[in-house]
Amino acid sequence: MLKIIHPMAGAVAILTISTFWLSTVLTELFASQATVTAVKTAIPWGFFLLIPALMATGGSGFVLSKGRQSQVIGAKIKRMRLIAANGILVLIPSALYLASKANASEFDAAFYTIQTIELVAGAINITMLGFNLQDGLRMKGRI
Repeated sequence: MLKIIHPMAGAVAILTISTFWLSTVLTELFASQATVTAVKTAIPWGFFLLIPALMATGGSGFVLSKGRQSQVIGAKIKRMRLIAANGILVLIPSALYLASKANASEFDAAFYTIQTIELVAGAINITMLGFNLQDGLRMKGRI
């Protein structure tokens, strides 16, 4: 069962973060402030999907490793810690702040500064999740 949960939860996590990131970029570049507000307001609601997916991914991965130690498993664990820290310390607070600012129609320098930080942190998490996916496929012999 965990062999099904782990990749599914990981896929949900990476797709969710990628959707947040891409939606943000596209609305900032091509949409109205009302659409930006709608996206910025919706993203925190997506945490109800993202956070359990990340927890399921990390937890199932930990159990699946069964105490085995390898460089690949060690790298995946290290990345998951960084992904979690980045999410808890940067991405979640940024998303809540940006939703609040967007709801107040305060698209000022502070909004765009935090928006830039959020996009960089999100890109880092997407990249690290991609590396974990690649390492997982390599461990399974699929690449």
